Amino acid sequence: MCRSIHTLYNVEPAVSTDEVRAAALQYVRKISGYRKPSKANELAFELAVDSIAQASARLLDQLQTAAPPEHREHVHA
Repeated sequence: MCRSIHTLYNVEPAVSTDEVRAAALQYVRKISGYRKPSKANELAFELAVDSIAQASARLLDQLQTAAPPEHREHVHA
């Protein structure tokens, strides 16, 4: 769906909160159809980005694996 969103779990170097938020922003842009929302929709748009970023961060924190982390250049190639 969102080709610019890459795997954020179990990669080295570890992802930052900015990268998680950027992925959330791309997701909200895709599903809303807005690259930049109007003033009337700006609050709803930002709240959605914040909620998705928080949920994504929780997911990444709770996932478990015994696999060694992938190096990012291999994950995104």
